[in-house]
Amino acid sequence: MLEFNFSPFPIIETERLVLRRITSEDVNEIFELRSNPETMKYIPRPLVKTNEDALEHIAMIEDKIITNVGINWGISLRDNPKLLGIIGYYRMQPENYRAEIGYMLLPEFHGKGIIPESVNRLIRFGFDDLKLHSIEAVIDPDNLASEKVLQKCGFIKEAHFKESDFYEGRFLDKVIYSLLDK
Repeated sequence: MLEFNFSPFPIIETERLVLRRITSEDVNEIFELRSNPETMKYIPRPLVKTNEDALEHIAMIEDKIITNVGINWGISLRDNPKLLGIIGYYRMQPENYRAEIGYMLLPEFHGKGIIPESVNRLIRFGFDDLKLHSIEAVIDPDNLASEKVLQKCGFIKEAHFKESDFYEGRFLDKVIYSLLDK
């Protein structure tokens, strides 16, 4: 079985980006991301309503890193530490050598190739460093932008579950994409 260890925290760089640890100094951007109905449209989680909620979210991210059960990075440009988005591995399944990748980005940075650049780098990290065998992404079938990103990054559609998740009084579909290590 795989053993994950996120200490020391792995700072990851790409051509344009730095994937870094999220800290309480990112509270305004985390609030902006998680309180915005537009960025949260396809994420069935309650909106963050206060800075206190945002700090709790940061603490939850940190706790998962410390306990090695999940890891999130803040996405920022190389020349500016401002957090533009979040990307990470969730629902890690060490027994199956599998983890789920997820991401979100502030709307003003959409369409600039930031997420594909981050996803491609984290795919390499997942297979080379974490020794995963497969990576999955779970998306809302209406989230066409995310679907495009996944296809661009080589993910294959594995399943479409009909009304499989119950959230806020309604049943939601979900689509699973996956990528196998070559």
